[in-house]
Amino acid sequence: MSIEIAAPPELVFRLAHDPLRWADLLPHYSRSELIRREPDGSVVASFVARRPLIPLLGLGIPVAWRSRSSSDPQTCGIRFRHLGGATDGLTATWRIEPTTVGSRVTIDHAYRPGSGVLAIVIDRLFARPIARRTLATFRTLAEALTESGPVSATNLPS
Repeated sequence: MSIEIAAPPELVFRLAHDPLRWADLLPHYSRSELIRREPDGSVVASFVARRPLIPLLGLGIPVAWRSRSSSDPQTCGIRFRHLGGATDGLTATWRIEPTTVGSRVTIDHAYRPGSGVLAIVIDRLFARPIARRTLATFRTLAEALTESGPVSATNLPS
């Protein structure tokens, strides 16, 4: 899945690279909590997000998971590997690349646990809808920041 964003890749990366801030930035996330920091700089965290059920009424299904994430500012890449539970083994690799109008953010999901049909259901009905909503919200944030004035390395959000 991918999305076009009318904002520089560096801005999009700065918004998205720290998943511990996601509960503060993304309205569909209710928790992003540190479990531990690894010696290589990666972060193990737990998350709770709502998968929309009836969007017009604001109803959703809470979905919880743990993942280990790392980010690379040189390539504007972010990588997640889910740990334990129903999404154990799912990897999500974010690529944030420049385009003529700003950025393209692509998330590649790889999910090959031994649970067969259940894996497909979890991936298609939970992981991907939450990821799509996450991308759409980061697009809204990045474009609003870009429209509010010049964006430089000194005034990007931390």
